[in-house]
Amino acid sequence: MDARFHLFENEIAARFAKRFAGAALVLHDSPLPRSVQELVSLRASQINGCGHCVDMHVKEAAAAGESAVRLHLVAVWRETTVFTEAERAALALAEEGTRLADAHQGVSDETWALVRKHYDDDQTATLVCLVGMINAANRLAVITHQKGGSYEAGMFAAVVAQG
Repeated sequence: MDARFHLFENEIAARFAKRFAGAALVLHDSPLPRSVQELVSLRASQINGCGHCVDMHVKEAAAAGESAVRLHLVAVWRETTVFTEAERAALALAEEGTRLADAHQGVSDETWALVRKHYDDDQTATLVCLVGMINAANRLAVITHQKGGSYEAGMFAAVVAQG
């Protein structure tokens, strides 16, 4: 299946993407550990079936030093011993914030309490915004059938630097 539409070839979509990338850069440069950012983005992308974003976040995480074992186990993080309690809180937030239609209250009080136990205000703000951003990115890529496989670590940073 080929991409339906090439967003970056359209003037409006390209202008939007530039601003979207700028917002993503704010999160990238935040005090939330890079590994947590990539794990959260990867988990939401897995749930949403976004091959393009799974490809990107696996490669960015690996380039940042994340182990292959942990990357392989993100999809089943609840049944593993390789993630810290703080990472588990972030992954739970990613799942519950992505699966809003599955629970009438969205993110549970239990998950929120765990997030607040492990993350300060700036890190919490980053987590909340990151879940929103990755879900939006997933939807853009899935709607237009963007494919995974061709991303190379550092490509996002290079695009942002050009903008």
